[in-house]
Amino acid sequence: MSHANLVTVDYYRWLYDYGYWARARVLVQVAKLDHDAYIASRALDYGSIRGTLVHWLAREAIWLDRWQGKADSLIGESDLPTFSTLIERWTREEARMRAFLNELTDPQLLPSISYVSALTNNRYAVPLWHMMSHVVNHGTQHRSEVALALTQLGLSPGDLDLIEYLNPLPI
Repeated sequence: MSHANLVTVDYYRWLYDYGYWARARVLVQVAKLDHDAYIASRALDYGSIRGTLVHWLAREAIWLDRWQGKADSLIGESDLPTFSTLIERWTREEARMRAFLNELTDPQLLPSISYVSALTNNRYAVPLWHMMSHVVNHGTQHRSEVALALTQLGLSPGDLDLIEYLNPLPI
């Protein structure tokens, strides 16, 4: 199967909608934490629930910057010290991503996009559809990590499976 048959903009719009739906379920539960629990040290790659959420948001923003030919915007925990500042920024970033997705066309998915990583200072050229798939997968990883931490705190976000988003009805 050729890559041209594999990827479509409609597919990515749908996949990102699912990702935002699942993220919202996690964030509803995070909102129930007090600030100390939000920033508490935990056995997560980024040290806390806040650290993991900030990393997830920051990388989504960086990838979108790259797709739009901009320099990487570096976002850290000091930029988003509270849950409310994280939500404000993520609301803006989601709007930016949705605007990008709404303007995107199928032929734009296939060519490579060149960028320089602010994190490594290396230059890369990667097909857009590869990067878009990576962002979704990356979100799944960190959504799962935060969901587990929340579940351990008695605040499970519930089932985040794709089938739940699709909500099939019995026949």
